[in-house]
Amino acid sequence: MQLQISSESSVPEIIGYLKTIGTESHKKSVGRMGVPTDMAIGIPTARIRKLGKQIGRNQKLALDLWKSGFHEAKLLAVLVAQPDKMTEAVIENWLEDVVSWDLCDHLCNNLFRHMPSCIEKIPNWARDNREFFRRAAFSLIAMLAIHQPDIADDVIELYLVLIRDYANDSRNYVKKAISWALREIGKKDFSTQEKAIVLAAELCERTNRAERWVGKNALKELETLVEIPERSRLLSSHTKMGSKLQQG
Repeated sequence: MQLQISSESSVPEIIGYLKTIGTESHKKSVGRMGVPTDMAIGIPTARIRKLGKQIGRNQKLALDLWKSGFHEAKLLAVLVAQPDKMTEAVIENWLEDVVSWDLCDHLCNNLFRHMPSCIEKIPNWARDNREFFRRAAFSLIAMLAIHQPDIADDVIELYLVLIRDYANDSRNYVKKAISWALREIGKKDFSTQEKAIVLAAELCERTNRAERWVGKNALKELETLVEIPERSRLLSSHTKMGSKLQQG
């Protein structure tokens, strides 16, 4: 049945197929992330990715899949959406619909980081008190740090300021994204590592519990970074590749 699914397939056909491969066990794990179980089908993201490649880009289908409300359909919608046809209204509406960290990060990694208009929204999303708008800002920073090693120094400074300003957000999904952003920024090179360590140490001294958590969590990795000749970014010595270098 999977071979019959294409960009010409209707949303009911695609949802019908998804329901044939969903499992109750994975549906429960999706539910634990905050997704209402009646809107979850229970399919690993890896399977959704394969289906996304099979379907290809189709903006109308993406919009219709998202409107279906099913979590997995939204994951698929992100993969078949056409970045150049995403309007500001659709971007805001999609992000407003997010109720789980995985969909938020999926949006950032597979769609938003490829869209200059979304990258420009990072400061506004960071200031937005809505949980997944703020998480999107810092998840996007982390992903840009990973995938765009040539980020300008003034942009790095802006991201560090945003981290400093919003590290006091105690919401679990937000503070984890902020720590992640700080750690990934620090892996750019030794200069940014130093800046990230200074900020993390500063946060460790704050009275706010969330700020201290972000600082301590980030320092655990930032202080272990080493340079790997074949890699453009620093890597933790606690990783398999990093530990081999240390032993050598």
